[in-house]
Amino acid sequence: MLTQTTSRVLEPSDLDAALAVLDREPVANAFVTARVKVAGLDPWRLGGEMWGWYEDGMLTSLCYAGANLVPVCATPRAIRAFADRARRAGRRCSSIVGPAGPTSQLWRLLEPQWGPAREVRARQPLMITDHMPEDIQPDPYVRRVRKDEMDTIMPACVAMFTEEVGVSPMAGDGGLLYQARVAELVGSGRSFARIDGSGNVVFKAEIGAATAHACQIQGVWVAPEYRGKGLAAPGMAAVLRYALDDIAPVASLYVNDFNTAARATYRRVGFQEVGEFMSILF
Repeated sequence: MLTQTTSRVLEPSDLDAALAVLDREPVANAFVTARVKVAGLDPWRLGGEMWGWYEDGMLTSLCYAGANLVPVCATPRAIRAFADRARRAGRRCSSIVGPAGPTSQLWRLLEPQWGPAREVRARQPLMITDHMPEDIQPDPYVRRVRKDEMDTIMPACVAMFTEEVGVSPMAGDGGLLYQARVAELVGSGRSFARIDGSGNVVFKAEIGAATAHACQIQGVWVAPEYRGKGLAAPGMAAVLRYALDDIAPVASLYVNDFNTAARATYRRVGFQEVGEFMSILF
């Protein structure tokens, strides 16, 4: 019997209740929803635990605790409970990421034990669109990456990740987990690139999280020697067309507030800012 307010690790039998919480904010929760839809709530398959917060016996808030710590629809009281649980467990994640308000509160409570962070990105606009731009033609050379092109796409993925996050994804386990994730996206048809005649990646992006309601574009990258040549917007338009035609009715992404060039490109393609994320990197 649950007390009026309590938190606990969710079990596979809690799946429907967890999905009901996730469905309250389908765009913001796309990353966690996609994982849960594929893996359920079994920690081994999910790659982490799902913590639940109950009020009046009802599941109202979640927190995914895996490689990332992600609060979901989390109220202030839920955040305090999740922070207590996280402190007891010790830091096992490489980042905390989620809607800026709850994530900021969670970090304030965890920073005395978990800090200092390697980097705090306090403002990351969440942007969405549900239609193609009228005035930008999709780049006809941007296409799905084939399964036999892993050796071609991997250096670009590593360069993007290192540039974006500040550390190489090849550190630690030699890049095994990262390579598996890239292979998963390629294999599922959610990795896109423009590759020139010499086999070099000129532009690339992936559709990371994907649910029936929304998908999330990530890993947008233009090769340094091609920057400033007007390739980003047509490339994004091409990926957006794949996203809206094949995957979900709404495409989303989040971007660092200081990346003014990227924000301008996304706005040109039709993305609008509808919220704000926050990331704490360790």
